[in-house]
Amino acid sequence: MKRVAILISGGGSNMIKLVESMVGDHPARAIVVASNDPCAGGLTKAAEMGITTFSVDHRPFGKDRAAFEAALQQALAPHAPDIICLAGFMRVLTAGFVQPWAGKMLNIHPSLLPKYKGLHTHARALEAGDAEAGCTVHEVTPELDDGPILGQARVPVMPGDTPDTLAARVLVQEHRLYPAVLRRFAAGDKTPVLLSGE
Repeated sequence: MKRVAILISGGGSNMIKLVESMVGDHPARAIVVASNDPCAGGLTKAAEMGITTFSVDHRPFGKDRAAFEAALQQALAPHAPDIICLAGFMRVLTAGFVQPWAGKMLNIHPSLLPKYKGLHTHARALEAGDAEAGCTVHEVTPELDDGPILGQARVPVMPGDTPDTLAARVLVQEHRLYPAVLRRFAAGDKTPVLLSGE
């Protein structure tokens, strides 16, 4: 049984879907949920679901990312995770943190990578006049929003869409895609999961 740590920064909607999916014959279980924000709503939700939680507040570390990541790594170590899932974790991780977890860390990003790495993905897709948007689950590498793609879900862009309406429809697909990819990945299968939605 694979041990999964989930890192969040906010309400944790993707985390909740991941935890809910890891039941029955699923090859993994959520063992800990962690955040860089002690006030993240997702920590309370994870605790209510019976998952151990902790936080490492990034703010006292200022611009010293290495020190923050060392503290995060130290806090994770006792839980001995096999897989780390980034689920709305809003800190850019350096190579020093990422490389020891090569091939064991996943992230979900709200665009059809390699398009629109970074922030404001939905606004950028609308500005570009794209016919479709979506989300991607990928292995985490030291390059931001890079790494092998393990799954994508596509969503048509509708007339009159705003970044918020598009984001809401993409989020529905994130909640389908991430659990599907994790299940396959935890079983040792890296074949991409491809979904399409409304």
